[in-house]
Amino acid sequence: MKLEKNQKLLLQELSNCIRILTADAIETAKSGHPGMPLGMADVMTVLAFKFLKFNPGQPKWFNRDRLVLSAGHGSMLLYAFYYLAGFKDFSLNEIKTLRSFGSKAAGHPESHLYEAIETTTGPLGQGFATSVGMAIAQKKYQAHLGQNICNYKVYSIVGDGCLMEGVSYEAASLAGHLKLDNLIVIFDDNGISIDGSTSLTVSEDHLTKFKAFGFEAESINGHDFDQITEALNRANASNKPYFIACKTIIAKGTNLKAGSEKSHGSPLGSSEIEYLKNSISFNNTPFEIEDRLFNVWQEAGKRNEELFDKWQQAFAKLSPKEKEYLGEGGTVNYQSLNLESFGINNQMEATRVSSGKILQELVKHNDKIICGSADLSLSNNVFGVNNKAINAQDFSGNFIHYGVREHAMAAIMNGLALSGLLPIVGTFFVFSDYMRPAIRLASIMRTKVIYIMTHDSIGVGEDGPTHQPIEHLASFRAMPNIKVFRPADFVETFECYIEALHYDGPSILALSRQNLKQLSLSSKRQNNLCALGAYVISEAKDNKNISIVIFASGSEVSIGLEAKEILEKSYGKSVRVVSVPCFENLNQRGQGYLKELVSDAKLKVAIEAGSSLGWHKIIGLDGMFFGMDQFGLSASAEVLYNHFGLAPEKIVKSIITHPYFK
Repeated sequence: MKLEKNQKLLLQELSNCIRILTADAIETAKSGHPGMPLGMADVMTVLAFKFLKFNPGQPKWFNRDRLVLSAGHGSMLLYAFYYLAGFKDFSLNEIKTLRSFGSKAAGHPESHLYEAIETTTGPLGQGFATSVGMAIAQKKYQAHLGQNICNYKVYSIVGDGCLMEGVSYEAASLAGHLKLDNLIVIFDDNGISIDGSTSLTVSEDHLTKFKAFGFEAESINGHDFDQITEALNRANASNKPYFIACKTIIAKGTNLKAGSEKSHGSPLGSSEIEYLKNSISFNNTPFEIEDRLFNVWQEAGKRNEELFDKWQQAFAKLSPKEKEYLGEGGTVNYQSLNLESFGINNQMEATRVSSGKILQELVKHNDKIICGSADLSLSNNVFGVNNKAINAQDFSGNFIHYGVREHAMAAIMNGLALSGLLPIVGTFFVFSDYMRPAIRLASIMRTKVIYIMTHDSIGVGEDGPTHQPIEHLASFRAMPNIKVFRPADFVETFECYIEALHYDGPSILALSRQNLKQLSLSSKRQNNLCALGAYVISEAKDNKNISIVIFASGSEVSIGLEAKEILEKSYGKSVRVVSVPCFENLNQRGQGYLKELVSDAKLKVAIEAGSSLGWHKIIGLDGMFFGMDQFGLSASAEVLYNHFGLAPEKIVKSIITHPYFK
């Protein structure tokens, strides 16, 4: 049904409120991206008044529709909506202080600053891929609790840049494969990027492409309220994910900057703002919205009150267990893990295998965990008897086959975590390079995700340097808010899992492909020693007169222990060996604890089959490091460790030639 003329006129006035707030806020901030919000204001207004399910007084209402602004530079589109629709604790002052220290209205949307912001966006394409994770989460909740409790949609607003980034196509491919009919992608098709017209770089047919992915797709005039309404109606009724290309004019309503890249990343200027306000008959006073229109906007925030009340009634009928399952950030049963139950023995075992055993026990007792892998499930040991794969017909499972889509996998994990699930996924550590932008966002947002990164060193062997992660441990240790664990055996793997499960943020478990010795056969450690970050795994024969302290992580701890044995038996040295499973935990302990570990040792040594970067904070500038200062080679693990000087005998030979022992 077509809208009446007076309805269209009112919608136009209401959308102009977004334009005015955008123009004034960015002008006041002297920086920002006004073009996109001015172009998408009409679409946003129709969404707010006719489709979007939200409760301004309860921004985290579980059954709200998720609104993700993947084109995060257009952040004023969100902020204007929050203010006009009456979202709690989001005042006009937030908009007046756009991009300023302490404002909830940051340059790009940041989820930790304001609860209505679904996810941090900025790097283009990330929001879209994260939206796919949110859509999968909705399907999982719905399979568990039913349609009455969980029937929300996920609206993802994307721009040209989002669709140029490869992560969008990885995510769209999986979304189409899973037939995520709760995902609606709204494309701001304004034909402009920072350098100018998108024709400089793009010539593909977006509609044909998305249809090939398994979406329904159409193109509309993004300034025609009838077309916007009808397209969104079709999208909501579709049994496939839906893609709407909205043809818009960037900076619509301005004079010289409308349709120009000049409106993309800088304020409009006073003359353009004056032109805009005069052309739409708005008062030229900054931030002033006529009471008549402001009051109508406030009513938009109340239109879902009946839906909210009905949902509350349905929620009240759930069992306590169902309510707990529904809660965002739901609990994970760590107590289900009991080290003694695993029956540790002398058998050598790769830590990726140890991880698989632990994960299966964890999954058996926790239905909020959703595992996955980038086509490496059996190699990573993340799929087992307690896993069931989800598919387009059945989302009741707890495993996602992501395919060879590492980047999208990491971004989708963020969407799952932001929806209250605990994603645990596996791939080879070297392929974390493909995941890094999404891992960085996980670290910024502190989403609780766990990455199982196997094949963690030159122990990969014959696969060669393309598969041997040399610099990756150091690079992730340099990233704030993420914990990197590199366990040496089953017991350490178990303890690192416990630490990762307790940590409110992302964690990496870097695990070996090659079999390792079981260094601690005791399943009755009274404390989690890995929680310390580093601990004495083998004391010196004379702990009051220590000659050398050897620090090592993961695969190389056993090498350190063998070197200790040679140094003590053959050279009479008193050697302490310290396992370092987690730099971040060690740093939290402070310098006093590190001094205790070093004691009065004459020489500090570190062994790790990776870059030395970061290790000299532990061993000092005069310490000896045995690791990798070049890329690896293709050969067996044994040959490579010997070639690169990581054999115990070669390490000892270097140590005894140190000036301290001449």
